[in-house]
Amino acid sequence: MPVPVPRPRAIPAVESGQAPAAHRGGPSKEETPRKEATVVDNAATTHHNLTLLLIQDDPGGSPIVPDLLDSAGKPIRVRTARNLTEAERLLTDDVHCILLDLALPAPGRPADADGDHDELAVLKHVLQLAPRHAVLALTASSDAERGAEAVRVGAQDYLFRDELDGRLLSRAIRYAVERKRSDTAERKLAEGRLRAQENRRLERGLLPTPLLDGSSLRFAARYRPGRSRALLGGDFYDTVRTPDGTVHAMIGDVCGHGPDEAALGVELRIAWRALTLAGLCGDELLGTLQQVLEHERGDDEIFATLCTVDIAPDGRRAGLCLAGHPSPLLLRPGSRPRLLPYDNNGPALGLLPGARWPRMQVDLGSEWSLMLYTDGLIEGRVGEGRERLGQDGMVDMVARRYTAGLRGESLIQAAVTEARELNGGELTDDVAVVLLDRLP
Repeated sequence: MPVPVPRPRAIPAVESGQAPAAHRGGPSKEETPRKEATVVDNAATTHHNLTLLLIQDDPGGSPIVPDLLDSAGKPIRVRTARNLTEAERLLTDDVHCILLDLALPAPGRPADADGDHDELAVLKHVLQLAPRHAVLALTASSDAERGAEAVRVGAQDYLFRDELDGRLLSRAIRYAVERKRSDTAERKLAEGRLRAQENRRLERGLLPTPLLDGSSLRFAARYRPGRSRALLGGDFYDTVRTPDGTVHAMIGDVCGHGPDEAALGVELRIAWRALTLAGLCGDELLGTLQQVLEHERGDDEIFATLCTVDIAPDGRRAGLCLAGHPSPLLLRPGSRPRLLPYDNNGPALGLLPGARWPRMQVDLGSEWSLMLYTDGLIEGRVGEGRERLGQDGMVDMVARRYTAGLRGESLIQAAVTEARELNGGELTDDVAVVLLDRLP
């Protein structure tokens, strides 16, 4: 009887196609397979051969012949377990395939309502035990229906116990392993496609749809989360038009880059939209948002910067409130692009209880583009040194594109792309950009 082998939980050989290096040169101290399989193991371990685990209680001897070969002519390693408890101990991660005798009783399986036992209970138990391994079912030639049912339940194939020979079994093992790999790859591809679809639906639900019905302003936005494969980061933005014709725009940034910060950003955006549509503006609105932040954040050190703009119905004037956030960029034909005043900038939300945020009046003119952005756009590096793009570099970069005739989505797309190229790769921080255009 073999000595139990500890069962590590890692990626099994059925997916990696390789046996661990620890098995080279013969069995380890923890692994002493049955005598009839030891010769095969010693000859095979240096070649990363296929490994078969036979689960069969056969006192009269095993049907396994000693010359099982893989497609390269190398011996297939064989381990034998007499019951499921022993099989679980021998099911190390270098096992590629399991050959299971369906006549083996399953432990702890009660009879059903009719007093009958589930004929495939042992197979179902093994499939739960080894969901990532190839499984071959072994049954009698008179019970082909049971073998077919085993394949339907999850086995890769079935073989007849009384018709088994080395060549047939070797081919069946290779086929089962490759089929399991193919099934696993197909399942992962399907799961990846489904996850991508769900992610797109989730992202559409979390990112805002601007409410600008009746406004002559054009809206464009660009969003790139800094975390790899993330849907959203801590940046957030929104734009709505209230019944009096005023267009309100907002952009903000929760400190941090994790999912908690992303969720808090979504909460602040939704709260801002509700408060704006309820008629709040300026200092009153930001004070209420700070209360929301203080109640929803998981750490007292979490804060958020924010920039809000309310554009008058005639489109020529705007009110500006800054809560520790970079000032918007105003672009006008024939004029040098400039940052809006930053003198009365208030503190970020969540830093100072009872803080105030002055509202500044700004003249926009008859034709303009107003760009709101988060600091992810300006904190990228320029080249291989330590120099940052900064606001001055961003102004020059956007000015060139604006002068070249780019507007709307094309303008902000070009700006984000150039910032990324100057950084030498993906920007590490979240980036959000909102652009509002007023044409003559």
